[in-house]
Amino acid sequence: MTTTRRTGLRTALLTLPLVVAGVLGTAAAPAQAAPHHQKSLTCRGAGVDPKAAVRAKGETVIDAPLSTIWKLQTDVRRWPSWQSPVDSVERLDHGPFRAGSAFRWTTPLPPNPATTAPTLTVTSTVQQLKAGSCIRWTGPAVADGLHIDGVHVWNFTKVKGGVLVRTEETHTGPQVEADVPAATEILHDGLESWLAELKAAAEARDC
Repeated sequence: MTTTRRTGLRTALLTLPLVVAGVLGTAAAPAQAAPHHQKSLTCRGAGVDPKAAVRAKGETVIDAPLSTIWKLQTDVRRWPSWQSPVDSVERLDHGPFRAGSAFRWTTPLPPNPATTAPTLTVTSTVQQLKAGSCIRWTGPAVADGLHIDGVHVWNFTKVKGGVLVRTEETHTGPQVEADVPAATEILHDGLESWLAELKAAAEARDC
């Protein structure tokens, strides 16, 4: 992959938080790409795409109540208030956030060789959910000339010092599969960013 094409792919994927990470502790640390032999996260028995070559996972401890963290993560219409890469979010259903809920969200795309589109559009559908415990959603991220299919799992567990938030995501599609190491690094960076912003927002609300 040429430098310009890799830059274009990086720009597209870094604005796609279909996921962000850390370690046990009060401060987030970099997420690590998940080796295939490590056990994948699940929600109600379902996990990420087992065949995907592009995958990453991460975790962080957030010093805030589980209810605060859960509200931030599931009140998707308010994502733009705390997630800097998210431009807009539209719920495609009504009522409580649950299995079957769907939402469409957008993020700006600066000009790049991968696409001439100004915006990346992600349509996510919740496949599994256990209140206060886990979420798994799937869906495509698309722009002209760009298509990525993502599967994203979140786990939330109360621990000493707060809540352990773990996340894992896989990507498939021609653009990411053209350079798996680069796409994996980009996905890792996206997970790191999401977790860091979730941690900052939750701990600020709990001050």
